[in-house]
Amino acid sequence: MTEATTNQPTLTPVWDLGVRLFHWALALTVGLAALTGFLGEADTLKIHITAGLIAAALVIARIVWGFFGPTHARFADFLPDPVAIRAHLAGADARHLGHNPLGALMVFAMLAAVLVLAGTGLVVLGGVLRLGPLAASFGPDAGFGARELHEMIAFCVVGLIAAHLAGVVFESRRSRENLARAMMTGVKESRPGDVPVRETKAQVLMALLLIAALGASFLTANATLSRRPVPGLPVTQIDATTAAECGACHMAYPPSLLPAASWQALMAGLSDHFGEDASLPPATAAQIESWLTANAAETVQTLPARIFARTDAKAPFTLTETPAWKRIHGDLPEALFARKPIGSRANCAACHHDAATGRFSPFAIAIPKE
Repeated sequence: MTEATTNQPTLTPVWDLGVRLFHWALALTVGLAALTGFLGEADTLKIHITAGLIAAALVIARIVWGFFGPTHARFADFLPDPVAIRAHLAGADARHLGHNPLGALMVFAMLAAVLVLAGTGLVVLGGVLRLGPLAASFGPDAGFGARELHEMIAFCVVGLIAAHLAGVVFESRRSRENLARAMMTGVKESRPGDVPVRETKAQVLMALLLIAALGASFLTANATLSRRPVPGLPVTQIDATTAAECGACHMAYPPSLLPAASWQALMAGLSDHFGEDASLPPATAAQIESWLTANAAETVQTLPARIFARTDAKAPFTLTETPAWKRIHGDLPEALFARKPIGSRANCAACHHDAATGRFSPFAIAIPKE
């Protein structure tokens, strides 16, 4: 046997394919969710939600694998304890082939954070946008509260990622091994004095069956919960008289876009309606006003109803003068509204395909071309 052969390091399998696929897929989905969440606009919201849900599904699968996977995938192999953490910080512990105590803390923190992000994200989706399986359970107040927590946890995850990367670099130098490469190849060098482990075989079939059962349960729950009636939504159909009289000159605006006082002020001034005489027979005007005020912003629990209810005192019934409209559309060029398919800042339906419903979902936005 040659000297080169005797000095050849002994490589041992550590990270199985399931752990490696989970690690890199989670990095991709969390990174995509963070990018679209921090820097994205309404048109990237679908990507943000999809990436977040996939990340949560990966975490659930990883939790199952933590009980049924092979040796170093199992939580029992790297459950951290204070004594082990102190010894590792002091550099007094033996080398761990799997996760070291600080790495174990990072794993559990990241798994918990992703699940909390997914949970709060669903509350935001249900409470703020009134969509998804939790729309019937939470309103705007809960949704906005969950959004604050969601954003706070998201910043914590960014901090965890930074700490994880720094830890990988530090441990790679201290242990003289490329930990990132090990997570790609699945093997590490076996050395004398490594912390001994008790080899455990993976129960692949059991894990796959449990993951499939959990997946089916979540899909069923989502379908069931999403079918529940959502309280506080705008009326689904514009009143026929209102649609005929108002829609004759412009789109018939959903009554939930203005508070009752604004509708009353608008109906009282029809003789000078944005520079034109739009007077109606008293009975017709009374019918329209009654329907508008009965379904005004105060009666609806949606984000558009809440933000557009705060009107400009100088223009109490001009939607495009509300602080919310200006904030949302303020960076759009005037030339955009001058396009033939749009023609006016007041033509909501040109870009919001669900404008007639009063929902104004970010998923229903499509700016028309010339």
